[in-house]
Amino acid sequence: MRIVVWQTAFLGDLILTTPLFSSIKKMFPDSHLSVIAKPFGKDVLKNNDDIDELIVFDKKSMSTWELIKKIKRRFDIAISPHRSHRASYSLFLARIPFRVGFDKAGFSFLYTKTVPHRFDGTHEIERNLRLLTVFDEYDSNKLVKFPKIVLSEDEEGFYKKHGLKEKDYVLIAPGSKWETKRWTPEGFGKVIDLLIDRGEQVVLIGSKEDIPFTEEVLGFSKKGYDALNLVGKTSLRETFSLIKSGKLLISNDSAPVHIAVAFGTPVVDIYGPTVTDFGFYPYRNGKVVGIDGLECRPCGLHGHRECPIGTHDCMKMIKPEMVLDAVDGCISECLKS
Repeated sequence: MRIVVWQTAFLGDLILTTPLFSSIKKMFPDSHLSVIAKPFGKDVLKNNDDIDELIVFDKKSMSTWELIKKIKRRFDIAISPHRSHRASYSLFLARIPFRVGFDKAGFSFLYTKTVPHRFDGTHEIERNLRLLTVFDEYDSNKLVKFPKIVLSEDEEGFYKKHGLKEKDYVLIAPGSKWETKRWTPEGFGKVIDLLIDRGEQVVLIGSKEDIPFTEEVLGFSKKGYDALNLVGKTSLRETFSLIKSGKLLISNDSAPVHIAVAFGTPVVDIYGPTVTDFGFYPYRNGKVVGIDGLECRPCGLHGHRECPIGTHDCMKMIKPEMVLDAVDGCISECLKS
């Protein structure tokens, strides 16, 4: 049996889909499992023995029609946690006989079976696993609930190249693709200072796109020069190593949170325009910091470039002390467990 899963959403979405891959392999151990993902899938799925084939869909160099031709009549089953119109019509045009998707997907009528999709607090991992309930082979005992990222021994030791000791440093990921999902630079700057005052080694992480905002953050920090700034200086696999061996991660509602969950690293997740009902909160070892009771929350599934009402209160009202309290609670609870 040949199965293909379509997941061409963001980095965090792909990480949260890895339990679905593992569960498929447990339910159909003799199947050949292929995954359609964006180029970063090479890093996320490297060494993952659940995946038999990665089909990279780079929209910059491959048209949708080229992808359809590449997968046409190759598979018996298609499963798509991605709710795009493109996924629905591509899998249909690829002549895959059995296609499973969500009822809220674009062109969902093109699927042979659909499963309800609701933003009701159900975690994204659990929501994706519901796609398997349409199969006769479904067995809840075979479901895998945690993300899977596999590092080689050499990759695991990358953090040591920076003089860091295992579980002896606190990571901060200040960036996000969406501007309104970033906590204030003043807040991050103050937390950096407070952590350094407490004797913590602070490590800043992020992509090259996060460099301008990180510089803004450091402009509000009196002791930021004592932090190790690796923003824009590491590959994705190297970032995996840093998060896996870190003591704790502080991040906006973004991909680093899901990386931390994959490795069981304690994480403080700062929420602004989004809410936990969307289902992307830390699945384990995590604390969420946010302002309850704001009528403007949520203002969208992904956040915006600018606050729709011009206040950005959802982030400005979060104080550094609130984040530090979550840090203390998270470390304390994780040590107990």
